[in-house]
Amino acid sequence: MPRADRRWLGKGTVSVRAAGFTLIEVVISTAIVAVVFGGVITSYVQSGMRVQWSGYSLAAQSLATAVLEQAKSGVWDPAQAVPINNLTNLNLRSPSYNSSTKTYTGYSTAILDVPYSSTNFTVATNFVTVQLIYVSGVTNVQMQFVRVDTVWPFQLRQANLFFTNTVCTMVAPDNRSM
Repeated sequence: MPRADRRWLGKGTVSVRAAGFTLIEVVISTAIVAVVFGGVITSYVQSGMRVQWSGYSLAAQSLATAVLEQAKSGVWDPAQAVPINNLTNLNLRSPSYNSSTKTYTGYSTAILDVPYSSTNFTVATNFVTVQLIYVSGVTNVQMQFVRVDTVWPFQLRQANLFFTNTVCTMVAPDNRSM
């Protein structure tokens, strides 16, 4: 006579319990697959946001470097009979000069060089500072310190965050009369 948990199949017996998965096994394996796929999708979304942020940061750095190169291309020759200083001839809004600190400041705005269509462009602001510096405190050894801070917005999870890229350089006089 066959036992209660076995079936008679003619030549031998097979256990009834080996016929498939239990409900608990199916639920646990489905939960594991859901957690793994959730992690993969979250990683994919995060990497996409990081790539977009990197593109914006690189475009802002390029914009800051362009303003810095514009300042460096100006002639600065204080040794001439009439001293020339074109470093401060930048197209800036609200330019101001502080004679006590010998600092020229202003700002400009530009569109970041990232792909956009119609009205979804991103505007960045360049804050420019040009300051006359005397090397080692000697008044006849001069340099100009040029600093450009580019502030740009980035949309991250319904929050508009602002980031800053900064470039600076020191510019020596041309001294064309020597």
